[in-house]
Amino acid sequence: MITAIVLIKTSVDRIPEIAESIAALDCVSEVFSVTGTYDLVAMVRVKAHDDLADVIPGRISKIPGVLATDTHVAFRTYSQHDLEAAFAIGLDN
Repeated sequence: MITAIVLIKTSVDRIPEIAESIAALDCVSEVFSVTGTYDLVAMVRVKAHDDLADVIPGRISKIPGVLATDTHVAFRTYSQHDLEAAFAIGLDN
């Protein structure tokens, strides 16, 4: 699974509607409204790198009110959930 973090600039008067439209896409797991240079951050998860082209410029960027995107592809994922599961291997409750 390929994870991309997509930073999104939007029309500021439509942030909630744009966020909902992006979140409705099947490959988007979360959308965050944030402060700073960008208005939204979307977590995109796809099976192959080529799928990113279909999702980000092909779908997200075409949502009315999306002005620009900046995509960062994750090399590796670290999470507290993953660490807890790894340390629990072989332990009985």
